[in-house]
Amino acid sequence: MQPTDRHSLHVLITGGAGFIGTNLAAYLLANTDSLITLYDNLSRPGVTLNLAWLKTLDDSRRLRFVHGDVLDASRLHQAARTADEIYHLAAPSEGPDLLTQPRLDFDVNVTGTGNVLEAAHRSGRKPMVLFASTGKVYGALDSIPIRHDATRLQPVDPAFRGVSEATRVDFHCPYACTKSLADKHVREYAPRYDLPTVVFRLGCIAGPGQFGNQGQGWVAHFVYSALSGRPVTIYGDGLQVRDVLHVADLVSAVNAARAYIGVTTGKAFNIGGGLHRSIAVKEMLRLIEETCHVPVQSTCEPARPGDQLLYVSDHSRFTIQTGWTPCRSLEQTVRDIAAFWHANRNRVTPESLPFRKRPFRRAA
Repeated sequence: MQPTDRHSLHVLITGGAGFIGTNLAAYLLANTDSLITLYDNLSRPGVTLNLAWLKTLDDSRRLRFVHGDVLDASRLHQAARTADEIYHLAAPSEGPDLLTQPRLDFDVNVTGTGNVLEAAHRSGRKPMVLFASTGKVYGALDSIPIRHDATRLQPVDPAFRGVSEATRVDFHCPYACTKSLADKHVREYAPRYDLPTVVFRLGCIAGPGQFGNQGQGWVAHFVYSALSGRPVTIYGDGLQVRDVLHVADLVSAVNAARAYIGVTTGKAFNIGGGLHRSIAVKEMLRLIEETCHVPVQSTCEPARPGDQLLYVSDHSRFTIQTGWTPCRSLEQTVRDIAAFWHANRNRVTPESLPFRKRPFRRAA
């Protein structure tokens, strides 16, 4: 029998005021009686508004905020000493170019993740640690033969179901290298220290409450730009393909990993929308036009270094082991982002996003 969602636990979320952390915390406040600690250095623009919105949901005063950096090992240890579950979502605030801040990437992704693991280990409580990694650990994926169609790149192999965990990890740029190191470090703590750890290699996550700049949240960036009459920039020919997962489906995957920790511990899983929720950049622009009933203006720039031409998550391993599958369509994801924009249109910018209780709760 699957464990109930209602449990008296202490949950620690690093990067807890960010997009995914905020959605996860909102779910926990609404569906569990957990004590929740958000650990964040508030370096991303607008996250203070996320925090303020979450506090409006905290009727029972179960939410605690610690202003701290994952590089501060002592402060992190204090925050984690009573934790039963740790969701390590903190990440550097990278721009649209993955090559901009290699030193920061190393410090946050490698040293910061090591600090989280040590804090979990030293607590003696053996908390579950779930780490948000990335599909970029697989590199450029040049080994996947592709062909050009009129609207998108397509895999040559008709049996292609996405990138699986069996795909070779490739250190193709500093950012991916640091994520790969952290990914491996997290998994090694399971057998060595008997610590239940899980790695999610995430594809594109989208949904209401996202900042929507070019480097983080490209789908939201496109939707907000279209609705406000601003042009979007397409890097490359726009035929590159990504799968898109609604953030509420990601929260569901987190719950599945926790519920089946006996089989998920020590493993890495590709988590994304999968083949049925894959879309090319130019196709996404058309979907936004059809869903939001507005024209989308665009300009073109050369392709960015480190970009994958085609990335689709094969989440079948996680689905088989936990029963999890995505539920929300691409259209619903776009609609939810648009609804959020309409509810907050006077204040939604790439620099800051507030939250209003009703539309965010309804969508998440």
